[in-house]
Amino acid sequence: MGVDGISLPFVILTTGLMPFCILASWKSVTRRVREYMMAFLFLETLMIGTFSALDLVLFYLFFEGGLIPMFLIIGVWGGPRRVYASFKFFLYTLLGSVLMLLAIMALYLNAGTTDIPTLMHTAVPRSLQTWAWLAFFASFAVKMPMWPVHTWLPDAHVEAPTAGSVVLAAIMLKMGGYGFLRFSLPMFPLASHDFAPLIFSLSAIAIVYTSLVALMQEDIKKLIAYSSVAHMGFVTMGIFAGTMQGVAGGVFQMVSHGIVSGALFLCVGVVYDRLHTREIAAYGGLVNRMPLYAFVFMVFTMANVGLPGTSGFVGEFLTLLGTFKTSIPTATVATLGVILSAAYALWLYRKVVFGVLDKPSLQGIKDLTLRGRDHSRAAGGPHHSLWRVSEASARYVGGVGAAACHQLQYSHHRRESGGVGSVRTTGSGL
Repeated sequence: MGVDGISLPFVILTTGLMPFCILASWKSVTRRVREYMMAFLFLETLMIGTFSALDLVLFYLFFEGGLIPMFLIIGVWGGPRRVYASFKFFLYTLLGSVLMLLAIMALYLNAGTTDIPTLMHTAVPRSLQTWAWLAFFASFAVKMPMWPVHTWLPDAHVEAPTAGSVVLAAIMLKMGGYGFLRFSLPMFPLASHDFAPLIFSLSAIAIVYTSLVALMQEDIKKLIAYSSVAHMGFVTMGIFAGTMQGVAGGVFQMVSHGIVSGALFLCVGVVYDRLHTREIAAYGGLVNRMPLYAFVFMVFTMANVGLPGTSGFVGEFLTLLGTFKTSIPTATVATLGVILSAAYALWLYRKVVFGVLDKPSLQGIKDLTLRGRDHSRAAGGPHHSLWRVSEASARYVGGVGAAACHQLQYSHHRRESGGVGSVRTTGSGL
């Protein structure tokens, strides 16, 4: 087990968000509370293990083990269609990872070890690189998720409890991007270079297509879920651009999206706990009754859009800048996603927060408060704390660029030397 500049932000993100997930469930979860808390703590352990593993077999066990507690969280404490959503989530991610297990076995037969630092310096034949990259891609693409294997995500988000949606969007999706950066680039540099156009195409389609789908949604959680797929498109595009700005921007975007998407799902949980509906049409004019909530929701909506001055802008700008150096058409198409993200996010905010407060169910709704004894104590407080966490994380992630760039330089070195690593990495853990 070990961490470096790439994995440490995700470990901090995991441990930092988990207390807010527990607080957000303080009043909303009333049955099997002990089992619910056990599932979350077990899930936290597995996620930290995923980001800290220095052995491929251990990584696979942690990577796949996280499916079990999340399957239970969605299937036991989820919404009306929780069984369908939990099985869809489980089968998609499990089937994708079977191929990765076969690739791990092949790498062991080739190198005689599953130790990750050792594999970084082991020659991998060109033919093995190609199909091993595809096997790892099958697993990581489903986990992120990438288009067109993203269809499990909206159902899982809609049916999961608030805290489950936060963990799923903020942390579990990042395992795919982490896997690309930790394994695909440095272990299979030749295959990564060959398949980069495929990644660019899938990323560009995901950014534009899922943004258009988000514009058509009537459920708040589904809209945010589709926006997550679009934002992960920027991550994959930046990572495989093969430039320092692209890789650093991909890491920054993952951490930023983890904070922002987690906060947005908590914002949805605040109003859902009061009205028990996620339909956008059921809201309107909340600023008249919930001005503090409207302000907090606005801050994270702007970060999700990528407003300059927020962490979302830094990640998207760096990935676009890095991709522009490699593929101008891909960067041009992805830029449309920035415009579309502003369209669906501002449309959602206008429908929920602004307008006339004419619905009887909203007349007595309560604003966020630090002293209240209602749900706002469980769901409102974390928003203020989460904003302070986001500021601290934004300052920290600036140091991630050095580790990401070193990983990229190592990948370039291996590709130029035909896939053989002859220099040791200095920050791998290691």
